[in-house]
Amino acid sequence: MHRNSLRNIFFLLSILFSAGGLHAQIGGGNGNSLSKMMQQNATTEPEKPKEYEIGGITISGAKYLDEDLLMAVTGLSVGQKVHLPDDENIAKAIRALWKQELFSNVSITISKFIGNKVFLSVNVEERPRLSRYNFKGIKQGEAKEIKEKISLIRGRVVTEATKKEAVVRIRKYYVDKGFGNVTIAVKERADTGAVNSIMLTFIINKGSKTHINQVTIAGNESASEMRLKRTLKSTKEMARFSLYPADANTIYKKDKRSFSNYISEWGFLSPSKTLEALDPYFRYNIFSSSKYNPEKFEEDKQSLVAYYNTLGYRDASIVADTVYNVQNGNINIDIKVREGHKYYFGDITWQGNTKYSNEQLSRVLGIKKGDIYNQELLDKRLGKQLSPEGGEDVSSLYMDDGYLFFNVEPVETSIVGDTINYEMRVTEGTQATIRDITIMGNDRTNEHVIRRELFTRPGNKFSRSDLIRSQRQIANLGFFDPEKIGIQPKPHPEDGTVDIEYTVVEKSSDQLQLSAGFGGGINFYGNVGVLFSNFSIRNIFKPKFWDPLPVGDGQKFSINYSSNGAYYNSLSTSFTEPWLGGHKPNALTTNFIYSKYSGAAIGSDPNASFLRMTGGGVSLSKRLKWPDDYFVLTYGLYYNNYRLKDYALADNFTDGFSNNLYAKLIIARSSIDQPLYPRSGSNISFTFQFTPPYSAFSNKNYGDETPDQKYKWIEYHKYRFTADWYKRIAGNLVFKLSTKYGFLGYYNPAIGYSPFERFQLGGDGLSGFNYFIGRDIISQRGYEVYVQDATIFNKYSAEVRYPFSLSPTATIYGLVFADAANAWANFSSYNPFQLNRDVGVGVRIFLPMFGLLGLDYGIGLDRYNPAAGTTGLKDIAKFTFMLGFEPD
Repeated sequence: MHRNSLRNIFFLLSILFSAGGLHAQIGGGNGNSLSKMMQQNATTEPEKPKEYEIGGITISGAKYLDEDLLMAVTGLSVGQKVHLPDDENIAKAIRALWKQELFSNVSITISKFIGNKVFLSVNVEERPRLSRYNFKGIKQGEAKEIKEKISLIRGRVVTEATKKEAVVRIRKYYVDKGFGNVTIAVKERADTGAVNSIMLTFIINKGSKTHINQVTIAGNESASEMRLKRTLKSTKEMARFSLYPADANTIYKKDKRSFSNYISEWGFLSPSKTLEALDPYFRYNIFSSSKYNPEKFEEDKQSLVAYYNTLGYRDASIVADTVYNVQNGNINIDIKVREGHKYYFGDITWQGNTKYSNEQLSRVLGIKKGDIYNQELLDKRLGKQLSPEGGEDVSSLYMDDGYLFFNVEPVETSIVGDTINYEMRVTEGTQATIRDITIMGNDRTNEHVIRRELFTRPGNKFSRSDLIRSQRQIANLGFFDPEKIGIQPKPHPEDGTVDIEYTVVEKSSDQLQLSAGFGGGINFYGNVGVLFSNFSIRNIFKPKFWDPLPVGDGQKFSINYSSNGAYYNSLSTSFTEPWLGGHKPNALTTNFIYSKYSGAAIGSDPNASFLRMTGGGVSLSKRLKWPDDYFVLTYGLYYNNYRLKDYALADNFTDGFSNNLYAKLIIARSSIDQPLYPRSGSNISFTFQFTPPYSAFSNKNYGDETPDQKYKWIEYHKYRFTADWYKRIAGNLVFKLSTKYGFLGYYNPAIGYSPFERFQLGGDGLSGFNYFIGRDIISQRGYEVYVQDATIFNKYSAEVRYPFSLSPTATIYGLVFADAANAWANFSSYNPFQLNRDVGVGVRIFLPMFGLLGLDYGIGLDRYNPAAGTTGLKDIAKFTFMLGFEPD
């Protein structure tokens, strides 16, 4: 064979081997493309050097993407040196293209050689894009909710991962709703109406709901099965009332033992079950969900073990759990626990502490030798579990004094029998100073409105309690979603400083007040008004700050009008500047009130009998520092003018004018965590209202004066005490306890009690009603108005509340309540133990634009009177509807 031919064959083979090596490392598409290119150029290249210069790069297959952008993604450029066959830069280019998740195929091939230059071709195959998607087999409302969760976006590239993630989220949506057997299929088809686009159809078969028929716990000795089931917050059995025949409840009430044998025939309980085990099925889970959720079941198992830890069983564990199907597609769950030994705390020593002594830290820890081992308590007392209410724990002790970098680790040094000895290893660190404070998310509210409420200041020592208090102050402004207030300390250990970032989410705080009521002698009446809680006077002439009125400075402005036509009209307006002067939290409030109430019968001349009142006042509130900075002192001066015409108010005073010039002093303390749904804290206020003792400066014999002369300038002294306490029971379940007292006194026995400013008890407590009858209205659920001219009253209330929604667009919670109240004409007839009681249920809905809406169903227990024939619920129960206000 000719020498040149042999040389050409040898060179061809070498190029083929090199091309195969290059493609094996950097190719991603057609396996032969690179080899073919090398074959085509073999005869033009007498030899192949190791290093090449890129002479040119072309992009092929990119139909809808910008070629220059793809070139930039590869990182390759003309003139760049590459080493073939295995250059790392080319491999990186392919990885970078795959990383974009825009292509179904990627490869880089050699198009030709010219001398020491190599020309590359970047070949891509674009993935299709999503044009639209829909669902089959589900309701429209469910589809709308799912769309918000899967976050598929039209125009985005569709990958297998995209479809799988959507299926996972859809499945989770239905599993959370109790559809554990849901199946989801994805159908993909080309969209002929759009270029390189596809449509996805999710075919969903929910199946039947998976309910938990029965939960059985075995291996427990120190805790009852019933108590352990209560730790399973999201794993509840089906309500038993719905399982038995209609006559089961009747049999149960008559004879529990016969009922035990009766239901054993239905297979729900065996005859060996005790009556104590039977009762819980009729006491609990009536309103609890019995849906099975695997993720929440795992959380519930951890809660069960954690409960054992609080009892001293440090080694408690769940050794087995079985979930199996029973009738109707429901499931049973069997849990087997191993309790282990019960442990106690032994010696507790401290190491590394210099700021506080061992005795001080042990006193704050509050755990003594011999106490039952409790991991949850230990974490809480050390401050490992942060509470939104703050607390007295070891971490708070340090962090409230600037020790942001503090840490304490409890180390078990030895276990002797059933006793665990601990060494608390403390790392105090240095005290941190606040450097910068930033606020984000305040789109409508000016930053100074938030900043002035903060208890954290640049230059101050870091304090965790100040962070908690600042969060509470921001929430109580009412301008932001209290569930989304974020606080992020950003420490700088290198210089001992910390930056703090506050994030807020604005919510609508303005209200269109629409109220309606019936009663009080005026029949149906309506109310309309507006409340702007984030008003700004200084922005009145700046249209860009109007939304719909000028906003941003935290001022309050309201105007309200009530009427039922010619027989009742009331107009009120008020304005509050919360930081008068802008430097201290001194609030200035002014208000004006006009009301006219006709005492004439409906259909007759409304001007024949009426009570008209015109008045207003001004007050100043100041935040105190003693006893603590939760206290606020308010003092104000007010004036009301009353005009009576043939209107029987009190003590034969039916015609004339009366003037009420009074001062009001209020000392209040508010420590609630947020205004709409408080979970902790209290609201306590004491009000002292008084007029000058005019009669003390006059020589008149008031016993001989006519009523219009006696009450021309009314005189009195009046006291109100109100207290509300909130306590978190568990989660968002809250207990509220309230008490209210009121007393009206006089200066001169010859004048006696003022005809105005008395108390009325019972009924709905219509908002604004006190303005036109001159009385404080105290509502009581389950009762009509039963005391009208009292000078002293007591009221006690207890509520258990649970929220259904804490969204800023609609805060909804239910409640059960019990009240006890009474009112008396004078102090001599006062009997604090003679109270009228009621119980009931209710619901509250707070809509930002409309305020508070509520409905209560109260049963007046002391209205029950067999002698009078009032024995049925229709005789002793009453619905109370409220719109726009919470009754007193």
